[in-house]
Amino acid sequence: MPKRYFDEELKHLNEKLLEMVRLVEEAISRAVRALVKRDGKLAEQVIRADDTINFLEIEIEELCLKLLALQQPLAIDLRFIASALKINNDLERIGDQAVNIAERTLDLLKQPLLKPLIDIPRMATLAQRMIKDSLDAFVNRDTKLARDVCERDDEIDDLNDQIFRELLTYMMQNPKTISRAVDLILVGRHLERIADLATNICEDVIYLVNGKMIKHHIEERRD
Repeated sequence: MPKRYFDEELKHLNEKLLEMVRLVEEAISRAVRALVKRDGKLAEQVIRADDTINFLEIEIEELCLKLLALQQPLAIDLRFIASALKINNDLERIGDQAVNIAERTLDLLKQPLLKPLIDIPRMATLAQRMIKDSLDAFVNRDTKLARDVCERDDEIDDLNDQIFRELLTYMMQNPKTISRAVDLILVGRHLERIADLATNICEDVIYLVNGKMIKHHIEERRD
């Protein structure tokens, strides 16, 4: 594969990843709005749009594998393709979490609102910001922003624990609330997972730019 063609294919790969970023950000935004506004039509849009994300994930994966097989890239190009493979997979999984939230929303719409949604929208806002910043870190190769996103994960975990404890109290006091409470607990879990995936993307950004692995604190263990 000539170098010029290889560079064009790398550019094409980057463009496809940016398209994936746009679709996933849109899915998360719609899923959260559907939950907060109790909008069934919007939730259904999120579910229907998932096929587009899935097909694009396969297209990006095939492009990465073709570049690895035909060009045998080195150094930064190899790290970019390896990171693209992992980030592509994380983005698809974030899309799946958006679908999960939309499905829980449709279930919740069948029953009266259990309680005013306060902590879950707050958690959703934090998770959305983590996703946006993780993707901005990738686009701009910004390792400082990537590390900042990683440090926010504990706040999401703490909020999720708080939501779980509160909803557990509802279930213990009134068994009739169990179904709605479980759906809201699952929404919290999905948002927590989105934050985890944002952290994964940031770890890949740091690897892409610096060639350093920080997953599982491996960077500290090597020092």
